[in-house]
Amino acid sequence: MSVLQTTSLTKVYNKTLRAVDDLNLRIEKGNIYGILGPNGSGKTTTLGMTLGIIHPTSGSYTWFDEAPSAAARQRIGAILETPNFYPYMNAQKNLEIMAHIKRSDPKQIPELIDLVGLTGRVDSPFTAYSLGMKQRLAIAGALIGDPEVLIFDEPTNGLDPQGIVEVRNLLIEIGARGKTILLASHIIDEVEKVCNHVAILKYGDLIAAGSVSEILGGEPIIEVSAPDLEQLKSVLSQLSFVTDLKEDGPILALKMKAETTATDLNKALFDKGIVLSHLHVRKKSLEAEFLERTS
Repeated sequence: MSVLQTTSLTKVYNKTLRAVDDLNLRIEKGNIYGILGPNGSGKTTTLGMTLGIIHPTSGSYTWFDEAPSAAARQRIGAILETPNFYPYMNAQKNLEIMAHIKRSDPKQIPELIDLVGLTGRVDSPFTAYSLGMKQRLAIAGALIGDPEVLIFDEPTNGLDPQGIVEVRNLLIEIGARGKTILLASHIIDEVEKVCNHVAILKYGDLIAAGSVSEILGGEPIIEVSAPDLEQLKSVLSQLSFVTDLKEDGPILALKMKAETTATDLNKALFDKGIVLSHLHVRKKSLEAEFLERTS
């Protein structure tokens, strides 16, 4: 089932600035989908258009395979800006107000407070919360009404390392409960650790989209070295399962056929009388792929 689909979605400001240009995305139910891009790449504008906050210049989008509607928006929870709550009210009272606005049952609030790890601070006023606690309370607020889809724009922005880990783990746990999550971020590590699908934007253009494994693609790179580098190079060039070989100083970087493992390589070289002094399997990172595609 398609949760969100955009078709040639475009936003132009001042007749010249194309914040989002001809964007085509399809987000399936149950995915944690990351929209990755540097600041100014069109991430927030995209989310704003799909939530009906920003009017598209052209193009269209659907929610749950239907035209946008008030009923569809009730199935979505979102945090786009800095969390805003009544500063001198505690978590319970603030969430009760949100439940009233959403016309939702407040009985779920204690469970949500427990989920986001604020049970021990439930009586503290919002103003006494750290930035990470405020963000977790905002996530609890987005979950009121049990929405099917959650949208987060830079959810770890400004947090310290501990806060980043707490929010990241919370998003993974929520995703594991079957929620569809749409996450916009410029932090590559965040997207790689949380999301199973990703779209890469640059200056409003879609550079790549698909599962993280599809985006990274290709075989891992195997780094090897031995005391006699020329002998190692000669033997590797004769092995039928080695598909690519490059020299990088004292290290030889190679690719192999998909069915071949590093153990197979090590054994084949040992049988040829070569004992490796270095062997490392280097998988391509999302950071390397992102920099390569946006450079």
